Amino acid sequence: MSTAKKIYFLSDFHLGAPNNEISLEREKKIIRFLDEIQKDAEKIFILGDLFDFWFEYKTVVPKGYVRILGKLASIADAGISIDFFVGNHDMWMKDYFQKELNIPVFFEPQEYEINGKRFLIGHGDGLGPGDHGYKFIKKVFRHKISQFLFGILPPVIGIGLANYFSRKSRAKTGNSDEKFEGEEKEWLVQFCKAELKTKAIDYFVFGHRHLPLDIHLNEKSRYINTGDWIKYDSYAVWDGEEMRLIG
Repeated sequence: MSTAKKIYFLSDFHLGAPNNEISLEREKKIIRFLDEIQKDAEKIFILGDLFDFWFEYKTVVPKGYVRILGKLASIADAGISIDFFVGNHDMWMKDYFQKELNIPVFFEPQEYEINGKRFLIGHGDGLGPGDHGYKFIKKVFRHKISQFLFGILPPVIGIGLANYFSRKSRAKTGNSDEKFEGEEKEWLVQFCKAELKTKAIDYFVFGHRHLPLDIHLNEKSRYINTGDWIKYDSYAVWDGEEMRLIG
């Protein structure tokens, strides 16, 4: 890392939810934040669920989001590296980000070594024990046949259905994701502890949880969850020596 440069981790913008008006306000707020961190950012990790729903047809992408897409393109054009990890709400990405924005897209957690520290980074959905129903649904949704079948629907029908079920899912979940009920019930904590049995990781950094968390797993390792930009406007930042969770 360059002197005085930082690495930023943020996730769960859920642009598009709950409606266009509120989403636009959130999008503008995120743009202001990106404007600010562009001054000292060496790299930015976006850990999924940038959109509340995203599907790339062959020649069509969802309407809107021109501000955030333009801002990400300008950051990448300025030479600041951005890595994007798909979330459970925007898992149906193909090559739009890579071709149009020069932003690599990852579908699984990745390991990085930065300034002698090891990071394991991803969105976080479907990791750890439990949640077998979602893990099955994720496999179905990620299958090429499922994507093909959805892709033959006209966008006005397909995107409309997806937005409807996204709202229904959020209403069913309610505020349950905002509660911390102990490490033994946190699947991502259990995942991190299991990983530490076979490898040395200094920082596990995930999104998905919608709750800012900074948990010491042992004397050397920490689990950081970046929270969200719906309620907390939270993010993590690494300055080459210290990791901080802000928000």
